[in-house]
Amino acid sequence: MDKVISETKRWVEQQLTAEKTGHDWYHIDRVYKMAIRLAKEEGADPFIVAMAALLHDLADDKVVKDEQAGLERIEAWLDRFHVRQSDRLHILTIITSISYKGGNGEDLKTIEAKVVQDADRLDALGAIGVARTFQYSGAKGQPIYEPQREVRSKMTLEEYRHGQSSAIHHFYEKLLKLKDLMNTKTGKKIAEQRHQFIEVFLEQFLLEWGSPQRGDS
Repeated sequence: MDKVISETKRWVEQQLTAEKTGHDWYHIDRVYKMAIRLAKEEGADPFIVAMAALLHDLADDKVVKDEQAGLERIEAWLDRFHVRQSDRLHILTIITSISYKGGNGEDLKTIEAKVVQDADRLDALGAIGVARTFQYSGAKGQPIYEPQREVRSKMTLEEYRHGQSSAIHHFYEKLLKLKDLMNTKTGKKIAEQRHQFIEVFLEQFLLEWGSPQRGDS
């Protein structure tokens, strides 16, 4: 198991060397380490958690053009190491179900999926979450902020992925909602602290911008 995880780390790092949207290898490594921490606290299968955390962005439409092709590459990788069928299916199910997708994500069935989702979402909060938001928005050609634009409350996946927004709007449209969407006790505790940091950041940002508090966090 350790060899499979070690080889997978190297492979994923190679796949994401040119990634510039905040879903790079460093993001994966942080999610992996947090997922392992949560797995120990919550009693989840460490192998399933490790593999799903390492592979989760290789079939995400934020990173790859063809999600199905990404899944096929992941499955081929798991086959290469003769990962048993039940584990392979579990890992692939986690990968395809943990994304936020504008609030249209699936209900999770296993503690392993909940752990990996929490770990991924925690990396969208706190200081790193702030930095990643601006990196992603810049990569997608979105402005820092447009005060006249309304915050979108409910969106289809298409609207979430391709609708007009701004970096600051993304905090209200997703990040400030994550605290209340955590699955695990440990995840909720960590999210609370990181959520508070984001609130302080937004307060200072809007003060410097000269914009009134949005009041919808």
